Amino acid sequence: MTDKREKAVVVFSGGQDSTTCLFWALERFAAVEAVTFNYGQRHSRELECAAQIAQELSVKHHILDMSLLNQLAPNALTRDDIDIATGEGGLPTTFVDGRNLLFLSFAAVLAKQAGASHIVTGV
Repeated sequence: MTDKREKAVVVFSGGQDSTTCLFWALERFAAVEAVTFNYGQRHSRELECAAQIAQELSVKHHILDMSLLNQLAPNALTRDDIDIATGEGGLPTTFVDGRNLLFLSFAAVLAKQAGASHIVTGV
């Protein structure tokens, strides 16, 4: 069991996996903040859901602009001019190279600033 005096940052898209992680963290930590990354994804509804869920749970919510990801890794998840299909190596064209690595790196910086010693993510 986690020490209820500690703080966590949850990487929070507003989808099913990260919402489960948010509830998990709220049960285990004294304080929880959520961070959502806006990288120009087609599923902007998830961003709206993330904000609404965080507000309903009274969780401090950060939305970080990661639009540079679209410049580095063009894909069907962020571009309307790329069809959703199976790409090279069997990966879908919606696969975003390095996305989770970047999200965790930025979540770690935020966690340090927020005084959190834990990062929770569901991928």
